[in-house]
Amino acid sequence: MEPTISKEILQHTGNGVFYLDKAENLLQPLIDRYAGKVDLIYLDPPFGTGDHFKMKLPQGKKQITVPAYSDSLTGEAYVAWMTDILKASHQLLSPSGSIYVHIDYRMSAKLRLVLDEVFGEKSFMNEIIWSYKTGGRSTRYYPRKHDTILFYRKSNKVHFNIAAVGKPRGAMRRNHMKRFVDENGKVGFSIRSGGKVYTYYEDTPTYPTDVWTDIEHLQQKDRERVGYATQKPELLLERIIRASSKEGSLVMDLFSGSGTTAAVCARLGRRFIAADASPFALYCLKDRLLKIAEKQTLDDMPGRIDSGPLTIEYTNAGLLGEAPKTACAAVRIAPAGPDWIVTVEDAVTDTANPVVSIALGNRDGDTFHTVFCDRLPRFPVTHRIRPLETPVLELTDTLGRTVFVPVSLP
Repeated sequence: MEPTISKEILQHTGNGVFYLDKAENLLQPLIDRYAGKVDLIYLDPPFGTGDHFKMKLPQGKKQITVPAYSDSLTGEAYVAWMTDILKASHQLLSPSGSIYVHIDYRMSAKLRLVLDEVFGEKSFMNEIIWSYKTGGRSTRYYPRKHDTILFYRKSNKVHFNIAAVGKPRGAMRRNHMKRFVDENGKVGFSIRSGGKVYTYYEDTPTYPTDVWTDIEHLQQKDRERVGYATQKPELLLERIIRASSKEGSLVMDLFSGSGTTAAVCARLGRRFIAADASPFALYCLKDRLLKIAEKQTLDDMPGRIDSGPLTIEYTNAGLLGEAPKTACAAVRIAPAGPDWIVTVEDAVTDTANPVVSIALGNRDGDTFHTVFCDRLPRFPVTHRIRPLETPVLELTDTLGRTVFVPVSLP
């Protein structure tokens, strides 16, 4: 009989929580738990395109296309939906907290008005233009080559540290400045303006303005890509997170998607709350955190990440899809001293939908403690682990269906 699992825990993969559910369903539970405690919220919601987006996963020399998310809401329904989310975001933020809403031309003007109403016009910080070169061309209008990021604060106690995202000026001369070398051998530049002389050195920091042209959109073959539609680059989130949070701060992303926010938080020592309704958003999140931790087996000493576990809350387990009735796995366990050598010979849900992820763990009531994960497994898969009391194998297929299969003890 398939075990009922409502929570999954992966040790040493970052200090965060992922909720598998739609953002609108989570608002009140999140407020009950985190009201006034969140330091930074980044929202990259659907843009109101009316489209359906896919994700591509490699399978040998081919690719598997799986559903990512549906961007079906438009017009007044979209604005009403986002208004509820933004009102909840205001309650969730701490007095020093801030919110970045990432959107494009379709809804930026409408959401600016909603943010003015919810946060107050005086709480507006910036309308950030993220300009990029990728995308299509048009002769019917000027090609659209930017997104808009609306930046608001909760109060005038907001934490914002632009020095955290400064970069050295470098050796390039700007604005007709004169180059010089001072008595200490440092290279600098000077310019006279309004009767004053302004001097800068190569290592003098410069700070980003509200037009970001220095962060490239991800290319198709970028090593950072995970195959998820509309993935944002880590450099973009790194700038936001560094400027508007501190190490140990709590960062929230209610549209986790490709998992960029959580991955950057894990690298920078921030705690995170992520949510998404797509099982493949969860797939991406696990995959990225495991790669950062540089490990698949999780029951030994931590890798690069040792700040805490990733906790997954299956608050809407129905999103995992109806468990396939034909799911099964061939698992062989061989004692090896105090440990086990576990070999997963094969695992299937049904013949038409290949397994794209497996995980072995220990079941404790309704909680699954992951011991090892394998993304896009090539069978047989073998790991050395410590013995388990109630071993369970987690299988996810190309439809996003997840099933937990009990494993017989040796």
